[in-house]
Amino acid sequence: MREVRKTNCHFCGYLCAFHATVEDGRVVDLEPDPSRYPYDPKVLAGCRRWKMNLDVLDGDDRVNYPLRRVGERGANNWERVSWDEALDDIAQRLSQLRDRYGSETLASMIGGPHASFWPLHRFMNMFGSPNNMGIGQICWNPRIWMDALTFGWTIEADINDDTECVFIWGTNPAESDNSLWWQSIRRIGKSDTPLVVIDPRYTKTASCADLWIAPKTGTDCALALGFANVIIAEGLYDHDFVGQWCHGFDEFAAHVARYTPEYVAEFCGVSADDVRTAARWFGRAQAAALVSGRGIDQSGRNVAPTHRAICCLRAITGNVDKPGACIITEMSDFTTEVELEMTDEMAPEHKARCLNTPFTPLQCYEGYAKVQKVTERLGCRLPTRYMTSAHPDLVLRAMETGEPYPVRALIVNATNPLLTYADTHRVFNALMGLDLIVVIDYYLTPTASIADFVLPCAGAIERPLFQQHGGVANIAYGGPAAVEPYYERRSDYDIFRALGLRLGQAEAWPHETFKDALEDVLARAGMTWEEYCERGMYFRPPVPFKYLYPDETGNPRGFATTTGKIELASEILPDFGGQRLPEPAPCLSLCSDELIERATACGGAHLSMVTGARKQPYNASMYFNNPKFRKSSPHPAVEISPATAQRLGLRAGDTVEVATDKGSARFVLEVRTMRDDMVSVDYGWWHPEWTPGAPDFGGMWESNVNCLTSCSVATGEPMIGTWWYNAIDCVIRKVDETLSWQDDPCAKDSASADKDGAR
Repeated sequence: MREVRKTNCHFCGYLCAFHATVEDGRVVDLEPDPSRYPYDPKVLAGCRRWKMNLDVLDGDDRVNYPLRRVGERGANNWERVSWDEALDDIAQRLSQLRDRYGSETLASMIGGPHASFWPLHRFMNMFGSPNNMGIGQICWNPRIWMDALTFGWTIEADINDDTECVFIWGTNPAESDNSLWWQSIRRIGKSDTPLVVIDPRYTKTASCADLWIAPKTGTDCALALGFANVIIAEGLYDHDFVGQWCHGFDEFAAHVARYTPEYVAEFCGVSADDVRTAARWFGRAQAAALVSGRGIDQSGRNVAPTHRAICCLRAITGNVDKPGACIITEMSDFTTEVELEMTDEMAPEHKARCLNTPFTPLQCYEGYAKVQKVTERLGCRLPTRYMTSAHPDLVLRAMETGEPYPVRALIVNATNPLLTYADTHRVFNALMGLDLIVVIDYYLTPTASIADFVLPCAGAIERPLFQQHGGVANIAYGGPAAVEPYYERRSDYDIFRALGLRLGQAEAWPHETFKDALEDVLARAGMTWEEYCERGMYFRPPVPFKYLYPDETGNPRGFATTTGKIELASEILPDFGGQRLPEPAPCLSLCSDELIERATACGGAHLSMVTGARKQPYNASMYFNNPKFRKSSPHPAVEISPATAQRLGLRAGDTVEVATDKGSARFVLEVRTMRDDMVSVDYGWWHPEWTPGAPDFGGMWESNVNCLTSCSVATGEPMIGTWWYNAIDCVIRKVDETLSWQDDPCAKDSASADKDGAR
């Protein structure tokens, strides 16, 4: 019997809608469904990933059954076990470790877009551990924190017919997004609306721009202050809005006075005329939208001041909570992330054991509580677990030394930290010494290859989906599963609920299935699960000018900050060791004089490195197992400008080594339009076709840029802990040897286990 069912993709965070043709419990065909989110056929027409769905449902490399390690860690020897056997064994080991060391002995790592965050966070809260690690400090958290402390809540761009200027800063939606947002940018690029793209690389997004500004890496804060200098000096700021709703304008104006276009041109390596042009476009527009991305989120000590400077730029031009500019979002009508994760149920003594305190005084439970008192003034609460996620440096230290207490167990959910976490050598050594590692994933990744248990996760089409943006906006999208999970795969919700029941958490898991839980989440908003699946989303657009709404006294309610106004000069950041006014910070040095001398003696050079730039069709460390993708983009690449290549005597196709004091990795050189004297290094490269486990661990040692990086809390942003993936000094040199697989990307064939056995 053939039947067409609604379902969704899950190969990025946008969960595009499908029609799935199902026959005898198997999906035999997929077609885009333009009647549901994202409602635009152009989105999937431009996407190379969605066609993967049929292949990966029954792919030879999928993990289909629970696996338990046999023999030495990383030896790639597994036995297939039942779910009950696996979960009973894991629960028993966790219980024993908790009895011996305390509940904080368990840590977790989570990634995206394949995970639902709150089930893991709920499990960790009920277990009593504050040690959940994520990517928050380098993605999303910095902007959310600075938005909340400047405006009282988070903001989003609201590009529409009212928009008269758009800035895209440190992000490349042409490669990272491919959703309705990218379609909006393309339309702006073809219109008379000025589009400014700020990025050291000349990206596909930059090619749409009226003005491309390529600052030196790590100088974005100064550039933003330079824009503010022009806007204030030329009287282009919104005098009425600033006078009524901005706190500390005179102090801010005095602060930016030295950031003249000429000073910024020298500091940032850009044109003074371009600084003036961009600032005038932004200042003269009746509504101007500014969007920033991971390029700023991953700038270490500069992350907080840069986001703050951008917030101030929006504020002085009156582009806050305004149609066509930036809108302050609203809390969800449906059950929020902060309620679903149940952090309020974790005992205070466990929160007090958070490793972040006092190292990152904002990104910890005490910091969260101080901010909550302010944001709750207008009824808003940020998701707790994500905004307090444990700093990897501190968790790794606890694994390595047992200080301040031993971390001996780890759950890894939908992430591959041996590729995606900084300082791979350190991460590997710390994890290899643990008593228990549980990995929930689709594949035997390098991280999964060193686990004690690998649990098969249900993926796209096999599980219901509900993307809710951390509960900081009134939107969710997704839809139903088309089929029951193939083989013995389970959703992460089902796995954490089953473990929770075994560990005494029954009261926290009243819903038998993820679908049941999501039905309850939507009920508060007055929408049924069936209605949600039919529409593909829940959305209530935020209303503008909320700061003018009357409060209980009849006066405008203002902003949820300590002063009730937008804080150009912050009254709360000094409580966390931050600055009243944004000030650029020096970039990270990871190259000793000795390393630089050795490199230059071999014809190499000392350059500034960025990493993490998205490059379709890959995403971080994902999709390298797709043969079509590998054929079109076969090499881990280092990009430099034509002038830099000429200066160094390098040509496209050369094998080059990039190194810091932390380590080195090798890549294939590509020459492209970008800033001179910098390198852009691909992120997340490994080789799924190689045999998992020792000695090569999927090739993670050869071209893994995180062999060069550091997550040291001492060198990171002092309030949040953001480490550096951009503006890192490095050395680069040509090497004569090719990469071990360069002539044949599949030269090392994977030793595939029997699909009906270990896999």
